[in-house]
Amino acid sequence: MNRRNGMLWTGAAALLAGAAAFGPTGSGLAQQAAMTFFVTSVGSGNGANLGGLSGADQHCQQLAQAVGAGGHTWHAYLSTQAAEGQPAANARDRIGNGPWTNAKGITVAKDVADLHGANNLTKQTALSEKGDVINGRGDTPNRHDALTGSQPDGTAFAAGEDRTCGNWTSSAKGSAMLGHIDRQGLRDDDASKSWNSSHPSRGPDGGCSQNDLKSTGGDGLFYCFATN
Repeated sequence: MNRRNGMLWTGAAALLAGAAAFGPTGSGLAQQAAMTFFVTSVGSGNGANLGGLSGADQHCQQLAQAVGAGGHTWHAYLSTQAAEGQPAANARDRIGNGPWTNAKGITVAKDVADLHGANNLTKQTALSEKGDVINGRGDTPNRHDALTGSQPDGTAFAAGEDRTCGNWTSSAKGSAMLGHIDRQGLRDDDASKSWNSSHPSRGPDGGCSQNDLKSTGGDGLFYCFATN
């Protein structure tokens, strides 16, 4: 083999090696761009004070944008309760029609009915926007509590007892209904296995602070869905 052909073969080999190295990464990025569901990798940092629904939606949008999925319109899966002349908002009505896929391209639910029925949400499929599994029961730290403020069917609680930390504007008083991202809890019952309505938050500060959320196995995380 002459020197010129040797150089050509060396160059071709380098290109093939590069394609092999970057192929999976590129594929992963494409899947993330097509992603229509994720669990936030981080919360607001201010407990359940998300800046209301608009602040929560913006958080979803920013996290999606950071991984190349900003072409969708993102909404947080959160309900609010009727208060101060404002009607309640149902989480199930805020998230579009589906289907929804995670960062690995796996479908977690076909539509709203499927999402609130026999969905495919598990610890292995309820991934962050980065494609990471969220720490659950048995992991350190446990981060499996997701803010939802919702009943099992995705609707808001009646006005009265706070289940949304002041409609996601308070880290000082009230409580929030939480779901279990990993579908595991202290008991073998429906509530412990519920992804969206397992138990209210509680803690030394009342239930809405970052410290409160961490004390029962959370971190202020929540679900985000692409509406289009």
